[in-house]
Amino acid sequence: EYPVGDLRQYFEHPERPLTVEIGFGMGRSLVLMAKAHPECNFVGIEVHVPGIAQCVYEAGMAGVTNLRVLDADAIQVLREMPDNSINTVQLYFPDPWQKKRHFKRRFVSHDRMPLVEQKLELGGTFHAATDWEPYAEWMLEVLEERPRLENLAGRGNSYPRPEWRPQTKFERRGIEAGHKINDFIFKKIS
Repeated sequence: EYPVGDLRQYFEHPERPLTVEIGFGMGRSLVLMAKAHPECNFVGIEVHVPGIAQCVYEAGMAGVTNLRVLDADAIQVLREMPDNSINTVQLYFPDPWQKKRHFKRRFVSHDRMPLVEQKLELGGTFHAATDWEPYAEWMLEVLEERPRLENLAGRGNSYPRPEWRPQTKFERRGIEAGHKINDFIFKKIS
């Protein structure tokens, strides 16, 4: 483990809005988003090596130049970022850690969200999606208690998948299993 510092320094245009995706899986949706938004910079953080390799391969094939990929601990990376420097933090279909003793591993938690808030710029967003109903309820409970975050769908609500978020493999599996997809978009308001 070595420090990565300010992620913006790794881009040709460091002043562009920065999106950080935590746990991008195989990375297909991240590559599609980066390709669709050349005016933004994207960083994907993942620990699953085959996923990293696949993402880098697909980004290369698509000619995407505004995407960087890290094999790192997301919390550590966020800690090193300057405050108010990230436009969007994305968390799509994370492991729901279903056993009670594993709840502490969930990314959306009272312990971790203050760090996310600190790093988001004012008006920046935290966007999470899950097909696991108990985790969706948990996310809402945690996020709606945050005084610096506002639920853009209105209190107690989620969105259907926004058209700009590509469907993921885990999402398709969830839909096939008859699960409801919940997208939560919270904006930093203070």
